[in-house]
Amino acid sequence: ADCRSSIGIRSNSTTTKKIFPTSHFHKSHQVAHKSAVPIIDDHHIRGDYNSSSVIEGAHACAKAGISNLGINGPSTIYKNQTFEELFQHEVANNEGKVAHAEMGDTFTVDTGKFTGRSPKDKWIVKNIGSESDANIDWGNVNQPTSPEVFDELYEKAVNHFNTLDKAYVFDGFCGANPNSQRKIRFVHEMAWQQHFVTNMFIRANDESDLDGFEPDFTVINACSQVDEDWERHGLNSEVAVVFNVEKKCAVIFGTWYGGENKKGIFSLMNYWLPMQGQFPMHCSANVGKAGDSALFFGLSGTGKTTLSADPHRALIGDDEHGWDDQGVFNFEGGCYAKTINLTEKTEPDIYRAVKKDAMLENVALKGDDNEPDYFDTSKTENGRVSYPIFHIDNYHEPQMAGHPKNIIFLSCDAFGVLPPIAKLTPEQAMYHFISGYTAKVAGTERGVTEPTATFSACFGAAFLTLHPTRYAELLKEKLEKHNAQAWIVNSGWSGGAYGIGERMSIKTTRACVNYILDGKIEDTTWEKDPVFGWEIPASIPDVDSIVLHPKNTWPDASQYDEAEKKLANMYVDNFEKYRVGDVDYSQFGPKL
Repeated sequence: ADCRSSIGIRSNSTTTKKIFPTSHFHKSHQVAHKSAVPIIDDHHIRGDYNSSSVIEGAHACAKAGISNLGINGPSTIYKNQTFEELFQHEVANNEGKVAHAEMGDTFTVDTGKFTGRSPKDKWIVKNIGSESDANIDWGNVNQPTSPEVFDELYEKAVNHFNTLDKAYVFDGFCGANPNSQRKIRFVHEMAWQQHFVTNMFIRANDESDLDGFEPDFTVINACSQVDEDWERHGLNSEVAVVFNVEKKCAVIFGTWYGGENKKGIFSLMNYWLPMQGQFPMHCSANVGKAGDSALFFGLSGTGKTTLSADPHRALIGDDEHGWDDQGVFNFEGGCYAKTINLTEKTEPDIYRAVKKDAMLENVALKGDDNEPDYFDTSKTENGRVSYPIFHIDNYHEPQMAGHPKNIIFLSCDAFGVLPPIAKLTPEQAMYHFISGYTAKVAGTERGVTEPTATFSACFGAAFLTLHPTRYAELLKEKLEKHNAQAWIVNSGWSGGAYGIGERMSIKTTRACVNYILDGKIEDTTWEKDPVFGWEIPASIPDVDSIVLHPKNTWPDASQYDEAEKKLANMYVDNFEKYRVGDVDYSQFGPKL
């Protein structure tokens, strides 16, 4: 049966002024705005967000739109609660603790043994003969399970909610662009889970945004339950995160981690948008005063969040975006940032965003005042904070902008081989986009004692539902159609590998990014790298010209040549599995 609800809801809450990007719901086209609207006091914004209702009685589930799911047990439904109401519920339900952060009291939760996603427990239903069956790239990332297993788990989730007296329902949106926006419904057990999706997805300002709301996808999060029959079901553990594209439903069991809600829908956007010829991206984005947007692709530790936060440019978003015929747009209504070693000096925007309405996950608290201790990683190195986008002063309120002029692939190369900046041809961009290279160094993960190359296709392999080449072709099409320039920016090591050389200073990396975004490349002299084939500038402002050519920074040039050959071989070996389709992009990789 289809999971979609055909039941709308209106409550008695007061209609308020629309000021959030959801005002674009009713627009028929995108506009490239020239600058952000800086937000100094966000109190009026959190007050204006109000589509809240409390639905009580025997028919509460029907009025909330979840009875068609089979959920009829709860007699009280808390739907789209305001930030203040959610805070009150969290405290009253004893769902966590109130952290006394410097910028304001912030609710904090402990997600148990799962402090990150559980990728081996994510499954997609293989509906034989369906559109998704024909298009999904089945394998270790998109593990197939059967419709029968999904139906059993779905029934289990519904039965669990039917034992509860109350439930939390959130109706929201994914994607700021109305042309591809999806309506998403979440059914949760706890207030903090609704808080998380309220932070991360696009919120309805008032009831009119939800008139006739019929979800494109529904997530039933029964995180307190486990799948005891996981072996019979052919799964990997009692944890199960299972998506059924055709039934427009997902169920979650056994993991309390908030990111499963966020990244599950992102994986679906990575399926839906390419079907419309639109390009979904795991990247951050910002825009200059002239309307010139830029994209920053990069894996963890490469500087994606730091470098896209620019006092001279407005932030569109920090993680998930789309690119269509009119420009780029944010998928989300908030940010989900790591808090490890967080200080106001190193990450001022994130640090200042930790205040009322934000929510901390798995962050240690210290002292009688429950002060956040971002340096205590005894629980996890993946402590997080989610917060609505308006917590960033310099955010781009429309959440959409024109076509990007520059696409930056960020890498933290621990082998000391990559230059701090390199210009790519469109074909080389395809190669490096599919490769998605960075490196792990000692201390980042248990057991890592020397630099380890990491390749994650399209800088987000864990979230790709289609084959990586499908996304690469979309990028190539966008680059050529809109005359955008792709770049490599390396925030890693210079003068030798990790342990010998030194990491690039943030000043050097920022200078490279500024050089790109300022557009002052016409008078530059370029030199082609004989192995990787990209072009390196002879000089750029505020960067030592010796550093631009990594070989010149090594004490022994022959050792550099050896390291370059080693890394080039890693690229080549990794790319073997992508030599499919009409164009073999391996020819645009390093030449050995």
